[in-house]
Amino acid sequence: MKDFKDNTRERSDKDVLRRLIGYVLPYKKQFLLIVVLMFLTLGIQLLPPLLIGLTIDIVSDETLARSEQIRYLVWMSIGFLGALIVGNYIAFIQNMMLQKVGQKTVVTLRNDVFNHIEHLSIGQINQVPVGKLVTRVTNDTNTISEMYTSVAVNLIRNVLYLVAILVVLFILNYRITIWLIMVLPLVLLATYLFRKFSRASYRRVRANVSEVNAFLSENLSGVKITQIFNQEKKKRNEFRTHSKKLRDSYLQEILVFGIYRPIVYLISMIGVIIVLYVGYQEVMLTAFTAGLLFTYYTYVGDFFEPIQQIAEQFNTLQNAFASAEKIFDVLDTKPAIEDAEDAIELNEFTGSIEFKDVWFSYIPDEWVLKGISFKVNPGDTVAFVGATGSGKTTILGLIVRNYEIQKGQILIDGIDIQKIKRSSLRRHIGQMLQDVFLFSGTINDNITLKDESISPLEVKSASEYVGANTFIEKLPDSYDHVVLERGNNFSSGQRQLISFARALVYKPSLMILDEATANIDSETEELIQESMEKMMNISTMLIVAHRLSTIQHSDKIIVMQKGEIKEEGSHQALLKLKGLYYNLYQLQYDEKESAPAI
Repeated sequence: MKDFKDNTRERSDKDVLRRLIGYVLPYKKQFLLIVVLMFLTLGIQLLPPLLIGLTIDIVSDETLARSEQIRYLVWMSIGFLGALIVGNYIAFIQNMMLQKVGQKTVVTLRNDVFNHIEHLSIGQINQVPVGKLVTRVTNDTNTISEMYTSVAVNLIRNVLYLVAILVVLFILNYRITIWLIMVLPLVLLATYLFRKFSRASYRRVRANVSEVNAFLSENLSGVKITQIFNQEKKKRNEFRTHSKKLRDSYLQEILVFGIYRPIVYLISMIGVIIVLYVGYQEVMLTAFTAGLLFTYYTYVGDFFEPIQQIAEQFNTLQNAFASAEKIFDVLDTKPAIEDAEDAIELNEFTGSIEFKDVWFSYIPDEWVLKGISFKVNPGDTVAFVGATGSGKTTILGLIVRNYEIQKGQILIDGIDIQKIKRSSLRRHIGQMLQDVFLFSGTINDNITLKDESISPLEVKSASEYVGANTFIEKLPDSYDHVVLERGNNFSSGQRQLISFARALVYKPSLMILDEATANIDSETEELIQESMEKMMNISTMLIVAHRLSTIQHSDKIIVMQKGEIKEEGSHQALLKLKGLYYNLYQLQYDEKESAPAI
């Protein structure tokens, strides 16, 4: 089994960028239109400084009559106002398109991550705290969303704007511009160093955010235990430690950016000083007008402003790349269990199951099952008993392919389950577990799992079959009664009955009960017993139970010990053997009453 761990491997910016661009490609036409609109806004944005400079020269030109100056000023004002209105309107259209494309892209990415997590095996998912997986789907995708909707296009825009201004500056006065270019290597050096140190700090931040979310998810779910054992102070200290690590990593991130931004600003001021000094000399030599100097000075300010913005955008970009690394680690994790290319669709099966010399281990060479072989005939009820850790639940998990066996074969109707599509296999199997999970919603939603093909009549029929209707129909909203998170507004027995109805409504060919009656009171157990006796007549049933009273009428009982089958047979046959099953039976009745005569 391939391990799924939350260790982010370092990836090159080129690799991360290539994959992020791949999510934009379906919207390339819209993106190209956004770029075209960007060029229009850049062109319009370059006009105001030029218009103001020309206005200054007109006002200072003594050869022009006053009426001519006013006429020029009016036209300049109209041009300036028109540029502002058109530029802002185009910028609005561009921004709306960008937001739509960005959000669609992030929805695709978020869905890909969620869908991929759903296809990972149970063993892989169990290796990572739920909080970390939630961080991947929510926090990290939100960070990338900001990159798509804000940073990416604006970064391109600022780079293009820098190039455009540089061209204009060369046209206005190439001598001053050559002096200005001399400071650019300092900016590039500062950016290179920032990129190097910022990526490491962002990786630490994302890792610590995951740690905090994982801690919160686990401890909020287990807060009842924390309170019962009076561990609040200890948990507060543990959270304080996680929170402090996150704070320190954020401070390191801020420190890196806090050094970079002032350095870029200092370099820009050096550039402005050079422009003013050299420009003043040009004006004194009459090679440059005052209006053109103002225009040039404005463009220089505009030249360094995008550099400042790029610094901030680079900050977000590095954060997004760090999040993307985490997400791509999830997406690059190959599911441990996958359907074979020639896997078949199982439309129905009779319920025949066979294990042939099955060996299985969760950890290499630590065998949980050792050479297990048995056969279940269609319609039979087979129970598994034995001490905790003997491998009973593992057998049930292997039948539905939660894990992959290392040796042997598991056959359904004579077909190796590795040659059957997992979705097809699980569609015909109803599972009722000891730990029942109910989703937020209504009782009806939890029974049908929001499958609209299941009618209310089928839901009611399944509920009546297992006896769940005895409490559901007494509720104010009946089957539309709201289920709180994890079903906390129902008793353990009520939750179990709902899960029974959920399994039955899908009309399974095989029923699996894994300690399904362990947390049920005596009154509810009687209902379950009645339901089980009915179900024994309609499908094959596999049961794991500690209460031997629930399995006495099984067609076959298999006794497990340390991953091996030690005994099998009917209840009466096993009692006559006076072996492991007999001892288990004696223990259960020892304190209650003397064991019945055989």
